[in-house]
Amino acid sequence: MTELKNSPVEDFDWDAYEKGETHGEKSREELTKTYDESLNTVKDKDVIEGTIIALNKREAVVNIGYKSDGIIPFSEFRYNPDIKVGDTVEVFIENQEDKKGQLILSHKKARASRAWERINQALENDEIIKGFIKCRTKGGMIVDVFGVEAFLPGSQIDVKPIRDYDIFVGKTMEFKVVKINQEFRNVVVSHKALIEAELEQQKQEIISKLEKGQVLEGTVKNITSYGVFIDLGGVDGLIHITDLSWGRVSNPAEVVELDQKLNVVILDFDSEKKRIALGLKQLMPHPWDALDANLKVGDKVKGRVVVMADYGAFLEIAPGVEGLIHVSEMSWSQHLRSANDFMKVGDEVEAVVLTLDRDDRKMSLGIKQLKNDPWENIETKYPIGSRHTAKVRNFTNFGVFVEIEEGVDGLIHISDLSWTKKIKHPSEFTKLGADIEVEVLAIDKDNRRLSLGHKQLEENPWEVFETVFTVGSVHEGTIVEMLEKGAVVALPYGVEGFATPKHLVKEDGSQAQVDEKLNFKVIEFNKDSKRIILSHSRIFEDEARAEKAAARKVKSQTRREEAPAVAAPAIEKTTLGDLEALAELRDKLAGKK
Repeated sequence: MTELKNSPVEDFDWDAYEKGETHGEKSREELTKTYDESLNTVKDKDVIEGTIIALNKREAVVNIGYKSDGIIPFSEFRYNPDIKVGDTVEVFIENQEDKKGQLILSHKKARASRAWERINQALENDEIIKGFIKCRTKGGMIVDVFGVEAFLPGSQIDVKPIRDYDIFVGKTMEFKVVKINQEFRNVVVSHKALIEAELEQQKQEIISKLEKGQVLEGTVKNITSYGVFIDLGGVDGLIHITDLSWGRVSNPAEVVELDQKLNVVILDFDSEKKRIALGLKQLMPHPWDALDANLKVGDKVKGRVVVMADYGAFLEIAPGVEGLIHVSEMSWSQHLRSANDFMKVGDEVEAVVLTLDRDDRKMSLGIKQLKNDPWENIETKYPIGSRHTAKVRNFTNFGVFVEIEEGVDGLIHISDLSWTKKIKHPSEFTKLGADIEVEVLAIDKDNRRLSLGHKQLEENPWEVFETVFTVGSVHEGTIVEMLEKGAVVALPYGVEGFATPKHLVKEDGSQAQVDEKLNFKVIEFNKDSKRIILSHSRIFEDEARAEKAAARKVKSQTRREEAPAVAAPAIEKTTLGDLEALAELRDKLAGKK
């Protein structure tokens, strides 16, 4: 920077100088030279210091010690609203003399030429600098710092969330340089950093004086989905959503609003992490304390469903007073379902108090108790031998679970589904949700279960079958299934028999196959176990034995010269039509079909 040369000539006679007279022994030229040397020597593009000697809203007049003063637009000093006459400023020499003989200066260019160096020094030395906020931009503000545009993020304006950025436009504020990108010459500044250190000290002082249970006044600073942040005067605390109200809160904005002042109580704090847990509901009396003292088990209450879960529903009978209706208390049915099948959030529900613990502030409720228990008079309503229509609810390997009405369940054992059909699994006989006719066989009131039967709705045909499928009788049958131990044979009138492999050998030595229709002889009949054992091979085996026996008898008679041999008796084939009882059964079965 060029220094000013201030060495005036003593006792200089200006009047003589104007007249061209010499002063002493010095000529006019010498004096002019001496005057010029007394002025500041400047060069174009230099940056020097000057003094503001005049200032208005449009321009500033700056003296740099040159033979003429320079004019600078006031807009170049807009970043510094405190600028005044007498201040020293840096200027850039654009032109020593334009066409009008005017010295052209620029403060903006002077700042820019030195700005990058100053900005780097500010970051390195952690200096506080001034900047002028020019305008808003995406995510923050643009700040003029030493003539360079720097970025001020919205989060770095203040420690509090900013809701209106426009109020900062046009302001001069103090900043710290927090980041510089040398490659792209980008600068990031922060105003928040200036107050954080001071706030940190204030926080430490405030936290050191905190005590659990202390009540303080605060201002709602921010509302989130999980709670509310409260400004306690330099330090923030959090009211968790569960500590806002004794009742359930789905959105904290339902309870408080921004900038609202309220009293809070300190629940806990961590001086190291500077976390403060606050409570609002703790300053209000607990709703359970105001609960009707006369309320007791067995009383009916009304409330609103506030929470649903698979296992039950929470019913709010008063603000902050809830009771659980377990799903098992929603219906007398033992088929537990989801609680959502019975009610939903917002429903107005009447219930009965089942348990009440005022000390632990717990209550259980029920709604099935509003209806009579169907098992109280089960013997009267569903006596043994009575017949009803039930709905199939579930299958097991051993039977079918059905429901006659809500809360009244029963089991049909697989052996009680049909008199004649061999059923491997109940799903072969019926399906879920289907109606089925049943007869009550037994009542188990302690376990709340009925023993039911379906086949009992019809007469037992095995009483008649005993007289038809007698041992030794022959009947036509069809092989419907081949098993490892033998074959299932369909006999007339829906009854089935069983033949082992050795009894399936045909007269030509081949083995009988599925769907073959053959004659079978009954070799065993058991009414109690409903079992008929059949044999196809026994027919021709018995005939062969009979023929051999007859031949031996003829031969024996011939020797004795007795009467001619008696032919072997023909094997009688009994048919169902030959018997009066079986004819009657046939008519019944035909009628049902």
